[in-house]
Order: sequence, then C-alpha cells, then structure tokens
Amino acid sequence: MIGSANLNIMIKAARRAGRSLVKDFREVENLQVSMKGAGDFVSRADTAAEEIIKEDLMGARPTYGWLGEETGETEGEDPTRRWIVDPLDGTTNFLHGLPHWAISIALEHKGQIVAGVVFDAAKDEMFFAEKGAGAWMNDQRLRVSGRSRMIESIFATGLPFGGRADLPATLKDLGRLLPACAGVRRWGAASLDLAYVAAGRYDGFWERRLHAWDIAAGLIILREAGGLAEPMTKGGDILSDGEVVAANEAIFASFAKVIRG
Repeated sequence: MIGSANLNIMIKAARRAGRSLVKDFREVENLQVSMKGAGDFVSRADTAAEEIIKEDLMGARPTYGWLGEETGETEGEDPTRRWIVDPLDGTTNFLHGLPHWAISIALEHKGQIVAGVVFDAAKDEMFFAEKGAGAWMNDQRLRVSGRSRMIESIFATGLPFGGRADLPATLKDLGRLLPACAGVRRWGAASLDLAYVAAGRYDGFWERRLHAWDIAAGLIILREAGGLAEPMTKGGDILSDGEVVAANEAIFASFAKVIRG
C-alpha cells in the first residue's frame, strides 16, 4: 500500500526509533533506569526513541503541534494538526526483557485522528492506518474478527498496579466478564491491544486511566479495520477521559453492556 506523505514520514520515524530500541533491548540489563512514579519507569532508551521520532516528524512538519509522553506538549504554528507520540508503550515489558512493546505515532487534525502507526519492532510488525484507507499490518489488510458469541471471544485489558485507585472497578469488570467469555489477556501495551483487536487476534479491549498517546494510533487502526470504540462513559471522550471499550461490531453491544455494568 502507498500511503500519504505524512503516513510515510510516520512509518520512517517509527522504523528508525525501532532500530534504536531493538539495539537497547538486546542490552536491557545495562539500561540506566530512573523512577518516574509507582510502577512507571522511564529509561534512556525511551527518551532516546522520542528524540529520534521528534527529530523526524518535526523536521518534516515543523508547523505541527506535538504531544509526547516524555517531552510533553508543544503548540504548533498550525493549530489544527498535532503529532501524538508514545516512543515506548510497554516500558515495563521492555525493562524485564519481554518482547512485547511498541512505538505509537498518531496524527490529529481538527480534533480527529487521521493517521496512526503502531510498530512492534521486536516482531517487525508495522500496524498502520489512515482515515478512509483501511488498516494494514506490513502488507496485509487488517480486519477485526468475525466472532459473534461472547463465550467464544477473548478480550484484553490492563490490570491496575502499584496501588492505583481503579483496582476495585477492574475487579468488578473481571467478575462480570470472565464467566461470559473464553478468556482475558493482560500483555501490558494498550497500543498493541488495540492493534490486535484490529487484526482479529483479540475480539475486544477495555481499559481505564490511559493517556492519549497510549491509544490514539491504535484507535484509528481499529476503526479502519471495522472495529468499534466508544468512551466507557456514554457522552465522554476517549482521548481526554482515557477510558475505552472496543470490539468487533458483532459483539460490541454485548461486551460494552458487560463492562459498563
């Protein structure tokens, strides 16, 4: 597939940062790690990857705004366009030597995500999408699963750690969902959870207390693959609230009803 100039810039930046991260991943035991908060680590590799991505994206589109996990927000001369970047989603996996982490890059235009890239560099899987152009993984077109029965479906989520306040709500979710489905997975990278729903590997995903950079790219990939995503609270906003429930169209209503209680 030949994408737009912006998408090609995003893919190139993701690949360059991915090469840097893979190199550091092979030497994970030597990484200099600092604490950013309970259960939330930042490493030299994480910061270096964001610098690479910012250099590529802002070098190509210097008037766009910027929102990055490590470097924060910068308003652009063009108020309608903004890059939203997580240079290393799944940092804890990365630091523990688990090969399940990704680079997430999204482009927002007038409040809407119009392009997204989620790159799993450890497995060389590049998930990407543009509004109206479908979703892809490398050269393969993506489509959500066709499962229509909850009992045959598996779902992904994040589990609260380090004393987070949303633990009781998540335990209640699991109490309602587990008896009704084929299983729940917790792999520790929300961007890949959404990409996996897009690819039909999972049938649905939900999570609370996320950031825009965790899910912006994954959302457009999911939707362009035929999936549905809504705020957990009706009338809310996914990116600003940081809460999402997503699934294939056939089971979305049943799944959302279970999660919303």
